[in-house]
This record gives sequence, C-alpha cells and structure tokens, in this order.
Amino acid sequence: MADTKREIERKYESDESGLPDLTGVAGVAAVIDKGVVQLDATYYDTEDERLAASSITLRRRTGGSDAGWHLKLPVAAGVRDEIQAPLSDTVPRTLTGLVRSRVRDTELLPLVRLRSERDVRHLVDADGRLLAEVSVDAVRAEHLGTGAGVQWTEIEVELADGGDPAFLDKVDKRLRKAGVRPSGAASKLARALAETAPKKKQRKQKAAAEPVSAGDHVLAYLRAQRDAIVELDPAVRRDEYDSVHRMRVATRRMRSAFRSFGKVLDRSVTDPIGDELKWLAGELGVDRDQEVLTERLTAALDELPRTLLTGPVRTRLRTWSNARRGGSRRRLIAVLDGKRYLELLGTLDALMAEPPLLKAASGKPEKVIGKAVTKDFGKLSALVEDALGRAPGQERDLALHEARKKAKRTRYSAEAAVPALGDPARGLLKSMKSLQNLLGDHQDSVMTREALRELARQAQGAGESSFTYGVLYGREERRAADDEAELPAAWGVIKERSAF
Repeated sequence: MADTKREIERKYESDESGLPDLTGVAGVAAVIDKGVVQLDATYYDTEDERLAASSITLRRRTGGSDAGWHLKLPVAAGVRDEIQAPLSDTVPRTLTGLVRSRVRDTELLPLVRLRSERDVRHLVDADGRLLAEVSVDAVRAEHLGTGAGVQWTEIEVELADGGDPAFLDKVDKRLRKAGVRPSGAASKLARALAETAPKKKQRKQKAAAEPVSAGDHVLAYLRAQRDAIVELDPAVRRDEYDSVHRMRVATRRMRSAFRSFGKVLDRSVTDPIGDELKWLAGELGVDRDQEVLTERLTAALDELPRTLLTGPVRTRLRTWSNARRGGSRRRLIAVLDGKRYLELLGTLDALMAEPPLLKAASGKPEKVIGKAVTKDFGKLSALVEDALGRAPGQERDLALHEARKKAKRTRYSAEAAVPALGDPARGLLKSMKSLQNLLGDHQDSVMTREALRELARQAQGAGESSFTYGVLYGREERRAADDEAELPAAWGVIKERSAF
C-alpha cells in the first residue's frame, strides 16, 4: 500500500563552511542536532529519461527513517507529492501505474545511484514543535550507464507537515545573508544527470519557437491538451479532486479543435483520433454525470422546507443513485492500464511529431484562425435563433441542448484563438462561458426532471408518496423557464459585443 505526503522544500549550494547558525530565524527557539544518517538511493527511469524530462523521480532508497520506494510528482516550484511504498526488489505496481502515461510499455531501468551522508537538524518553536528539517548532504552520484561520477554538498530545508510555507522565506533570508545561494538544480537527480550523462545529452535544448503560422498556434493548443491528459493521469489514478473532470475536458478541447480547425489539420487523420478521444471522455464520465445529477437533487432537497418532505425521499434518492452508477474506480484504472488508452497516447504523440498540416496551416493566424472561430460562432448563432423561435417544450429543449454543445465548441475555439487574436477572442471566450453556463443549467434542469419522473414512478410502485418529487419537478420547471426567459437578452448582448 502506498502512502502520500506533500513535500515542500528548498535546496541550496553548500561550501566547506557548512550550515550557518539558524537560531536567529524568527520563530525558531532551538536547533536540535539529530545526527548523521547514511542514505543509498537508486533512481529508475526509461533509457531515454522520460521521467526526468517531466521532473518526476522514482527511487529505491535504504537508510534513514523512510526507507522504501519513493515516487515524486511535481506540483509547483519547490512542491512535490511524494508517494511511498515499502521496500521490494522490483518497482511496486502501485507506482508503475502512476508513471504509465509517461513510460507506456517502456522498461524502467536503474539509471543513477546516489549515496549521501546526511547531517540533520530540526528547527523547533518554543513549544518544541517541528518547523522544518534542515540537512547538509554530502552526495556521491554515479551514472549507472556511463560509470561517470560526481560529488557535491548541498543544504536542504524541508517544511514540517502542515507547516506554513512562509516560514521557508524566513530561513531563506537567513541563509542568503550568510552567503548561501539557492541550488541551480531542481533535484539531486537533475544535477547528477546534468553532470554525469554523456556529452551529447548535456547540450542545451533550444527554446521552443514562438507560434508564427496558423498551424503553429493550433498545434500549441493541441499539445497543451495532450500534455494535460498525460499529466492528469496520475491524479486520476489517485482519485484527486476534479482530476477526472479536468482530463475529460482536455479530451473535449482536443476533439473540438480537430473539428474547428479542419482547414489546418487533415480531418481524415484527426477524425479517427477524435473518435478515440470521445471514447476516453465517455469512460471518464461513466459516473460523473450521475454524480452531478445526484448533487443537484440533494441540494434541491436541502432547500425544501420540512413540511414539503413526505416519505423516505432521501433514502429513495440514495438507492436510485447507487443503482445507476455504471462505473467504479477499478474499471477506470483498468481503462488507463489498457492497450487502447496507451495506443491513443502514442497516437497523440505521433500526431504532434508529424502533424497532418494542410495548406491553410502556413497562413496568417489572424486570418485562418479568425475565420474558423467566425464559422463556429455563425453555426452557434443559427442554433440559438432556431431554439428561440420554437415554442416551449421538448423540441425547444432539444434545440437548446444542441446550442449548448455548439457554445462549448465555440468556447474552445475562442480559447485556442486567444494567443493569435487577443482581445476579440478573449471577449468571445468570456461570452461563451456565460452562455454555456446558462444553457448548461437549462439542460441540467431537463435531465433532473427526467430523473424526478423516474423517482416518482419508483416511489408510487413502492407505495410511497410522490408529493415531494412533484414539488421538485415544479421548481425545476420554473428554473428552466427562467433560463429560457433570460436567454434572448443574454444572446442579444453577446451578438452586440461579439467581433465575430
């Protein structure tokens, strides 16, 4: 079983003078010597260093109080999530799954060995509570492929669990005043690789060129979505809040871009990829839509006066919701471990490496991308006008649902257009978010009323009162009517302000 902790730390270069006196740091009552420990860590990666390229480290370490396997995933500068697993001879499955989106089917190999002599100090407050752990590490690194070695000494300051990150600023100020400077490497592994890897790998990478053509802009947007899918994979596996939703959105953005910018990328190539993205979005949303519906119904019940609650309504809702849950964590992990998903990731990589660009891709982004966004907005306009022209009822509900989907696509195309078109695209993006929220609320009301009808039928069949479901149905009907009444004015403002 793997454990997770949030690691917040800073690293500094160290010379022979060792650790400066830290008793003067605000809030520090004492600096406690915890002795010296010997650490021996072997870092694993693919032969082409895919984990290192993503600032991910995977190691097997002995010595110290946390011997075992450690996987560190970047969160922000100086912040990483460390997932720990017990010692074993091979990489634990709990950790290999978390790096699968990066390594795919490529073998993980021992890459670098780091042996460190760690001199540890604890910074504590007046009550003896740990504020941070400071260590001076004498490091010996060996590249297991080349045999090259390097040595250095560094100072590491790690915030105590639950500590205030601002405390590290106070320690930083004291260290800098003593002449200590931040490390130029993000991690020990990064420094070891930089100083022991073959010379051809030490060449400085060229900075990515600024987008120039329409194709450059579209590919930059698509690349960001591909990266989001890959980077969110571990978060989805760990069931982090909103991670499934964000990955699902990334698949939708990419699929929408394929359609909107069909003059830039050959759709005979991208349409099949779009079908696979639709499949993945569906797998990610197996339980999500049901959860949203249940949350809406639960919130509606919470707003009702107790006098309007008749019968075991909450129990009925809970039973209904559980029965309709079509997925599970196990099913989703199986999808992410499956051949179809990994092949999709490989296909996306290949698309980015050799994009099927059409003639328009070399055109000016303002013209090509602007035309695509204008086309999307025009289709949306026709759908909204059609919906507004229909009488309230099922046909208008369906028409508004189609408009909602087109508003989402127009939102994504405007989003992709912002780097190329600037303020006009930003304005449209803002308008589309507002319109999507309004139409989304209307569609949620339609779906909620369908659910209430089903719940009422079940309640009646069980001899329970259906009164409360009728009350909720009426409120949802009123809510949808309010959305429909608000739409003409909202759409009028959008058309007036739109530059497309």
